[in-house]
Amino acid sequence: MNALDFSPLFRSTIGFDRLMQLADAATADGGYPPYNIEVTGDNTYRLTMAVAGFKPEELDVTAKEGTLTVSGKAKQEAEQPRSLHRGIARRAFERRFQLADFIQVKSASLENGLLNVELERVVPEALKPRKIEIGGANGARPIEQKAA
Repeated sequence: MNALDFSPLFRSTIGFDRLMQLADAATADGGYPPYNIEVTGDNTYRLTMAVAGFKPEELDVTAKEGTLTVSGKAKQEAEQPRSLHRGIARRAFERRFQLADFIQVKSASLENGLLNVELERVVPEALKPRKIEIGGANGARPIEQKAA
């Protein structure tokens, strides 16, 4: 039995609905298509998803309100070849990823059956730490604000 049952937690919590839905969705993963999430730099990441048999026009990558959605729907070909074994699924899928604050999708590319989505954390200047100069006892200097 691989499934975790969160129903006892739903009964005893108030106001944590979104957290419980995220935990429930994370465990309901069907495993198709498989993917990797890599750290490629200090603030850059790469999502690599195995989408063998899909063409770029059959895939959709959408970022909206902190959620990255990757979906694929293979177009039916007019003349289907007769197969002895069909191991490449090409079945429709939709995967959702919750993005952390300030994560932006920079690009997406399809190469050798792998969909690569490049992501970057872009923290606004106003939220970055800044150095404050310390003035002497007599000459306290005002903090200079940079023009936006």
